[in-house]
Amino acid sequence: MAVFLLRRFLQTLAVLLLVSLVVFLGLYAIGNPAEILLPDDATAAERDAAIRALGLDKPIWVQYGVFLGNALTGDLGTSFVYNTPSITLILQRFPATLELALSALLIAIFIGAPLGLYAGLKPGTRLDRAIVTGSILGFSLPNFWQGLMLILIFSIGLGWLPSSGRGETGMIFGIETSFATWDGIRHLVLPATNLALFKLALVIRLTRAQVRETMPLDFVKFARAKGVSETRILGVHVSKTIAAPIITVLGMELGSVIAFAVITESIFAWPGMGKLIIDSIHKLDRPVVAAYLLVITFMFILINLVVDLLYTVLDPRVRLGGRT
Repeated sequence: MAVFLLRRFLQTLAVLLLVSLVVFLGLYAIGNPAEILLPDDATAAERDAAIRALGLDKPIWVQYGVFLGNALTGDLGTSFVYNTPSITLILQRFPATLELALSALLIAIFIGAPLGLYAGLKPGTRLDRAIVTGSILGFSLPNFWQGLMLILIFSIGLGWLPSSGRGETGMIFGIETSFATWDGIRHLVLPATNLALFKLALVIRLTRAQVRETMPLDFVKFARAKGVSETRILGVHVSKTIAAPIITVLGMELGSVIAFAVITESIFAWPGMGKLIIDSIHKLDRPVVAAYLLVITFMFILINLVVDLLYTVLDPRVRLGGRT
């Protein structure tokens, strides 16, 4: 375990270093933030002063060296727009994005798993074909179009749910969340559903495929021959067998849900990291963009580590480091 964790730690440092270099070079190539931050009537002297104040007058390798040195101390730079540490801005928005991502993943699991289970147990039926067709639509339709249709139908047309914002929040166990108020839940439903649709289709297809692969196996036939009830076979034996690959995929999908919630947050004006990064890109707020990408990269690595550890718990045949 110690060797595995040490190897992962070194890999994490290498990945973050590479990502920071690529991000910094990419942001440097995009343009000069001072051109956007300053008004059109700014004088040349004001522009030069702003460039020096932001540290943009130094060569790129010097800027990167300063950024890297500060990053080692936990300082990922100060926002050009908000004049606030970029990591502070991201952490302020992170709970809203995490709440949205977890809600979407829970919707995908609690709706997709039963549908996929039924489709796998009853292949070829009308309901199975309907479920599979619906999952294909979930994969195919653009996320932004789905969001607009949800707003058009449930907000504008029926007037059931609000179309934007986070709504009123409250405290549960010292954590600010939308689940603490009815208004917060109503504001959460549409963006969480929109973000969940693609993952819902993934859960349905994955569960269906795993069930169809598992049901013909010998241990299922043996359990039936012993007189074990079908409910116990599904609830204990089959569920345990298909859990490991599903959890592995969903664990990695949690990182992608957080990272790619940008479109949903923009459509529904959800005050999370995605909306912050879009605004920062428009304003060429380099420190915020760099900090966001590094945080997302670190989250992917951390989630991957947790998934690997969970996999060893669910399947004792798997050993850390790839040995079985």
